[in-house]
Amino acid sequence: MGTLELDQPGKTVLMMGDEAIARGAIEAGVDFCASYPGTPATEVPESLAHVADRFNIYAEWSTNEIVAFEAATAASLAGLRALVAMKQNGVNVCADFLMTVNLAGINGGLVLVAGDDPSAISSSNEQDSRNYARYADLPLLEPTDFQEAKDMTKWAFEVSEKLGLPCILRSVTRLSHSRGNVKLGELPEKKRTAKFEGVYISGAFVAAQHAALHLKLEQAREEFESSKFNFYVGPKKAKFVIATCGTGWLYSREAVAALGLEGKVGILKIGTTWPLPEKFIVDHLKNVTEILIVEEVDPFLEQNIKILLAEQAKTLGPIEVYGAKSGHLPAYGEMNQDKVTQALASIKGLKTRARDEKYVEKARELALAYIPPRMPTFCTGCPHRASLWAIKSALKLDGRDGFVTGDIGCYSIGAGPAGYFQLKTIHCMGGGIGLANGFGKLEKFAFNQPVIAVCGDSTFYHAAIPALINARVHSSNVLMVVLDNGGTAMTGFQPHPGSGFDALGRPAPTVEIENICRGIGVEVRVRDPFEISQAVQDIYDMLQEDGPRVMVFRRRCFRIEAKEKLQKKYYVDQTKCIGDDCGCARFCSRVFNCPGIIWDQEAQKAKIDEVVCTGCGVCATLCPGGAIKVRGAAS
Repeated sequence: MGTLELDQPGKTVLMMGDEAIARGAIEAGVDFCASYPGTPATEVPESLAHVADRFNIYAEWSTNEIVAFEAATAASLAGLRALVAMKQNGVNVCADFLMTVNLAGINGGLVLVAGDDPSAISSSNEQDSRNYARYADLPLLEPTDFQEAKDMTKWAFEVSEKLGLPCILRSVTRLSHSRGNVKLGELPEKKRTAKFEGVYISGAFVAAQHAALHLKLEQAREEFESSKFNFYVGPKKAKFVIATCGTGWLYSREAVAALGLEGKVGILKIGTTWPLPEKFIVDHLKNVTEILIVEEVDPFLEQNIKILLAEQAKTLGPIEVYGAKSGHLPAYGEMNQDKVTQALASIKGLKTRARDEKYVEKARELALAYIPPRMPTFCTGCPHRASLWAIKSALKLDGRDGFVTGDIGCYSIGAGPAGYFQLKTIHCMGGGIGLANGFGKLEKFAFNQPVIAVCGDSTFYHAAIPALINARVHSSNVLMVVLDNGGTAMTGFQPHPGSGFDALGRPAPTVEIENICRGIGVEVRVRDPFEISQAVQDIYDMLQEDGPRVMVFRRRCFRIEAKEKLQKKYYVDQTKCIGDDCGCARFCSRVFNCPGIIWDQEAQKAKIDEVVCTGCGVCATLCPGGAIKVRGAAS
């Protein structure tokens, strides 16, 4: 039995932040979970899927985030408690629905978990999702640690039901993917049944609904004034206070301790960041003359507190505000203890031993002197390497200066040396084919470069189909290449409509990519990218055609394959390897970039690291001298 299933109230267990959020949902009696995978929020629905049968939860990996949010809302309207989780980019995808469901309202508790990614560790941006809460007039909660991640999630369902609004819970990467102690609560006895009643329509009486939404927000503010997730620590009449939220609480506490300011600096920790608990904040700022605001990423809390200070100027008097606007803290990247310590020391005129950027840079340079740099690369045996090689070769044969518009996924590495620098644009999911639509209609402006749009299989279902339909309707001259490796590989191989199984691992109908293409009247071919010669020829031939067409490069990810069967082991026959005299000097290690192939400097020949090699065999197909062979096979 896993920790999520433990029915031992009061027991302390070790949990990842996302697992703690999932446990909080379980303790709240969640009935329904629909999501699209996106780091750092993926593990929330994944954790719930693992225990779905145990707690009678419906769990699904939806086609995209707006579909997930709409499905979860349907469960809420039927009186059930529902959760939907997504990364910050996914909040953009569901924003249209978010801006109307806030007006129409909900029934059962509905919690939207937004997993933000400061410093864009695994994202195309570091967008701050908190702005959506203010934009949509929805209550926002920000846990600071693992215990709060669980407890706040449970409370979020209660807040949602009390207000009749979705409640947003914002986590960040360091909280979602770190581990800490969590004290378990009681598991509820669920007896809910689903029934839809009433009318939930936005737009019929927008003015009245908008007014009612503002009243609900004031009700949320009153609820937040007495929340246990808002508290103050420090001297009773401190002149200097740090106001903080989320992970900033931990960094602020450490910074104050590091500078020995416990008796002089107070910390105002705010867990309910929208709407602000104004009375609570004002009560703790009556003696304050200076305030430092610590948060990630945007100055969201800073802006809202400044507005509050302006409104309460007669009561509070002048208060100097430090933060992102004053330049003491950055409005980008991850926060940490050193940054807070330096800001606090600078304001208070203290010396600090915190590591500055120059120290970090020197340490990095010293490390690189002993540790060779390694560029991001594809996994060994990754079919994307072969697909991008085929695309590169075909474009070179075509000779018209063609290029590739890319997309978000593990194949985004194709913008670098591992993918032969093929991807020239990378934006959002579906952005590659969307841009290609425009490029493909520029012939009247003397544009004659072939355009190839690349996306993954999960992205195809998520966001590429509308753009492909658009290309069909407007006869846009574009070749779309779908890299179908059998799952949502970037986030951990969650299923999609073409995988053949659902979130619980049960068999599910498949929706074939090529059938969708044919259904909208687009030419489509399917090829194993490891059939290199044929793959290159197919791409070249399709580049000579006009209008929209699709090539599906289909080969399962070797991470999946390796779990199911033993791969062949390859080696380099040194009697046949011609080393630097190869038709393409050091082709296998320098050009094809497989991490399983290394260069033997002493012998001046290639060799295969069998520990790394997955036995995909594409190198044997490409080797000009036929020097790469299967170990144990007859020579």
